[in-house]
Amino acid sequence: MNISDAERIAGVLESANYKKSQNINEADLVVIVACSVRQSAIDRVYGVAEKLNQNQKNILTGCLLESDKKKFGKIFDYILDIKNIKKLPKILTTNCYHILDDRLKCDNSSYLNITPEYKNKLLANVPIMTGCNNFCSYCVVPYTRGKEISRPAKKIVTEIKKLVNNGYKEIWLLGQNVNSYKDCSAESGQIVNFPKLLKMVDSIPGEFKLNFTSSHPKDFSDELIQVMSECKNLSMDLNLPVQSGDDEILKKMNRPYTISQYKNLVKKIRKALPNIRLSTDVIVGFPGETKKQFNNTVKLFKEIKYGVAFINKYSPRQGTAASKMKDNVPWQEKKRREKILIDIANAKNKK
Repeated sequence: MNISDAERIAGVLESANYKKSQNINEADLVVIVACSVRQSAIDRVYGVAEKLNQNQKNILTGCLLESDKKKFGKIFDYILDIKNIKKLPKILTTNCYHILDDRLKCDNSSYLNITPEYKNKLLANVPIMTGCNNFCSYCVVPYTRGKEISRPAKKIVTEIKKLVNNGYKEIWLLGQNVNSYKDCSAESGQIVNFPKLLKMVDSIPGEFKLNFTSSHPKDFSDELIQVMSECKNLSMDLNLPVQSGDDEILKKMNRPYTISQYKNLVKKIRKALPNIRLSTDVIVGFPGETKKQFNNTVKLFKEIKYGVAFINKYSPRQGTAASKMKDNVPWQEKKRREKILIDIANAKNKK
């Protein structure tokens, strides 16, 4: 999603006759795309900012919490909500820096309508929606991206047709939760949900590999599984974030499914798609996670046998429900738990 944001920023600037500099030190304007999902990502922004010189105009955008905006306000010339990047040329030409970003009306639909300047000539990231309505207790995305807005299916299909005709071989459908995609503006009068959109994209003439991310288990329907089994271009790599192998921790995370339901979903997916390669996302050291609860995640890993696992050590994000919970798992213990899961995933892949 960060790459997709950057491609849209590049598209906006190129349409305003800006040219890309091959060297950051030679650039007149530097735009940094941040991600507030993890503290480590925010910390990297400080490192980049230190390398900028005083003669460069610098703008910060991306997924940003209000608390992060206040901290970075002393460092950057301007902090722009990602939903407002279409207004970037106007801001630059009028030199209206340091104005409060909340004076600008945010427009998710405008963001989705921007023509990107694709970085890769073979792989294209195509956002189908933006925002999130789930409010997982550890996640800032609903606060930084806003409510879910789905892009019209017709525009998505038109864009991908052009990409395939121009030789693109890999298409990624992007969303904070692609499964909840819903286009109510279809000309037929019928709602186009994610399975229907997937079918429409898969039927586009040409040879290309089709991927999508990110998925939420609660919205992974039988209809979607059936459509996936019928797709001719669909990649057999699927990310299905579980976040924890313990029901009590899942409840504290505001993840509305149980491990039993998750395992049944995996069973249905693997039955319909025998060659599927599953990956997952997990948070270790969530507030209150006991060793016994963590061991439930270990058991799940050994049972599911994920091909790839993206493991994150919990860090509090201001404004989320989890930030009000006591972060009582020591950092060294989080690292220990992380290593255990990494070792299980690596051992599986060595076989």
